[in-house]
Amino acid sequence: MIESFKHLEQLAAGRDVADVFLETDEQEHAVPAEMILEALRKRREVMRDCVERGKNGGESMGKLVGNEARLLNEAWQSGRTFLDPLTIKAELYALAVMGENSRMGVIVAAPTAGAGGVVPGMLLALEEERKIDPEKTVRAMVVAGGVGSIIALTASISGAAGGCQNEIGVASSMGAAGVAYMMDGNVRQMIHAAAIALKNTLGLVCDPVGGLVEVPCVKRNALFAVHGLTAAQLALAGVESAIPMDEVVEAMVRIGRSLPRGLRETAEGGLATTDTGNAIALRLKAEANQRRADRAAERERLAQERKAQR
Repeated sequence: MIESFKHLEQLAAGRDVADVFLETDEQEHAVPAEMILEALRKRREVMRDCVERGKNGGESMGKLVGNEARLLNEAWQSGRTFLDPLTIKAELYALAVMGENSRMGVIVAAPTAGAGGVVPGMLLALEEERKIDPEKTVRAMVVAGGVGSIIALTASISGAAGGCQNEIGVASSMGAAGVAYMMDGNVRQMIHAAAIALKNTLGLVCDPVGGLVEVPCVKRNALFAVHGLTAAQLALAGVESAIPMDEVVEAMVRIGRSLPRGLRETAEGGLATTDTGNAIALRLKAEANQRRADRAAERERLAQERKAQR
């Protein structure tokens, strides 16, 4: 078992980090490396398909989001964007995935559904823009997953447990390490990329409006995909985190425990309790009550028809 990031750096010195994670999994769980890689190849395809579907947009379940990816894609295709293509693609792909999630489409939780757009946004955009072999992306997913697994040894990846730092922060950290791997960084650079991404999300609250994974979740994924790319760029340039990654994770745990209940996925604080947030929650509740009433009326109608037929 890789017990910490310090332990990882020792194990992977001068080695391919993906191989280290694969060998560890094989030893611990008796799952051959090739089987793990094949599973991740399938997940990469799911991510890719999700991005393509999500670009077209469509209204979300709560009718709060859904067309962000379509709007950004239209702006890009018509030359109305000003950021570089890698950044635009990372934002677009993250929005596309989260749009699919909001419509109950099939996505890959990485590490959670609420933060599921960050890793594919970063890795697929980099693969496409820099023409990287998809197999290297798959191996980068091994690295990203390995980073997430080390974090999960001591911390939760649940917004309900410690705020959105536990979800979007961890996703950005995982993606940053994966990007550093794809750009041929060493293990030290990967760990510092992860640390820079994670420490700059500490204290981020989870305040879903109406209790849905829509606002601010969808657009937050796009922003933190770019955040992860920036962390990887800094680390690859030689910039390091003054606080070691293991201590960053420990800080995240302490901060999560100190967050008020209302800021941990309860929709009882933050954006969820603004005037507009409250109005949306009331609308969603009224619509849910109406759907229940409609279903009850339909059941009663069917029951009366069956009774009449007897």
